[in-house]
Amino acid sequence: MAPLHRWTPLIITLAIQAMVAAAVLAVPSVAPRVAQSLGISVTYVGLFVSVAYAAAIFASLASGTATARYGSIRVSQISLLLCATGLVLCTLASLWTLALGAMFVGLGYGPITPASSHLLARTTPAHRIALVFSVKQTGVPLGGVLAGVLVPGLQVVVGWQSAILCVALLCVLCAWGAQTLRQRFDADRDIGRRLALGQLLEPVRLVMRHPPLRLLALSSFVFAFAQLALTAYAVTYLTSDLGQGLVAAGAIFAISQSGGVLGRVWWGYVSDRWLGARRMLVVLAVMMSASALATALLHAVVPVAVVAAVLFVFGASAIGWNGVYLSEVARAAPKDQAGIATGGTLAITFLGNVLGPAIFGAVAGGFGSYRAGFLAVALVLALCAIVLVRSGRSAAVSRA
Repeated sequence: MAPLHRWTPLIITLAIQAMVAAAVLAVPSVAPRVAQSLGISVTYVGLFVSVAYAAAIFASLASGTATARYGSIRVSQISLLLCATGLVLCTLASLWTLALGAMFVGLGYGPITPASSHLLARTTPAHRIALVFSVKQTGVPLGGVLAGVLVPGLQVVVGWQSAILCVALLCVLCAWGAQTLRQRFDADRDIGRRLALGQLLEPVRLVMRHPPLRLLALSSFVFAFAQLALTAYAVTYLTSDLGQGLVAAGAIFAISQSGGVLGRVWWGYVSDRWLGARRMLVVLAVMMSASALATALLHAVVPVAVVAAVLFVFGASAIGWNGVYLSEVARAAPKDQAGIATGGTLAITFLGNVLGPAIFGAVAGGFGSYRAGFLAVALVLALCAIVLVRSGRSAAVSRA
């Protein structure tokens, strides 16, 4: 590949990842306004993310075969258009179209990571692959920054529906821009590859058969719970419990996502250089637990700078763990089955994305405060850290 174009796959996959992440978080970033417009509790808007990730589970399991048949770029383009369609449906101000829109957004979100990984694995030199994958993974928090800054600010001027439509338009433009790359990067597609429903559960079966992968997958379920508690309810918590204005809350939300951007690269570097992935995951579980506890203890009298700092650390850990996790999955997977293992573990991760907001909302509703939800997150993460430490010791003893 010519030097001028060697970074093209990373740039386009990063842009696509950021846009689908912004699509998932666009509605939660203005959840109070959406709830007010629909005349429902803001807790129900938090379930938007659960519905989206439920659809993403199915889409991610099917994405491997679809990518082999149609190519990474084509699958990504279709995903972007599905996200745009879902966002348009969300603006129709109906609870049913909001749920349907969430489903379309999830169907678009699910295939992106497997499709982009397929492309980057083919086009990235071996000595650069860890860095490239880490940078690509920053697309998720970058999309969160985009949603947190763009949508709440625009809704003040043009209303929340038009603000969300702007994100939909950006998704369409990204799909259109990727078309120029399709011929070059989808040259390996196999149009004779058959799509079969029977292949969907094989990645999950692989994970369940191997204890190290099973533990990682279950840990990712808990980590995803923490990540979605932050991304789905941070703005609502800041406005309802801490008395922040929606624009200010959106700015703090963007700061937390910025922490995730830096964390995804930094934790990967620390893991490779000093700790190793398994110990790094333990450290991140402890950081997430402490950050969730600190978030629950915030009050309206706490300076905004302190609130932003707490959520920055929360974002750095709860959003920044994915790259380290994926590298450990690849290491623990059977030979030549890292891709299948990744798809299987991501299905469990997405299940945490599905159930996390619902569990958080139920706890918050039951206790009448979002603080209770963050306390529950802190407790579950502390237990997860203990399990990871004990499993690491058991593995060390068995090797000895």
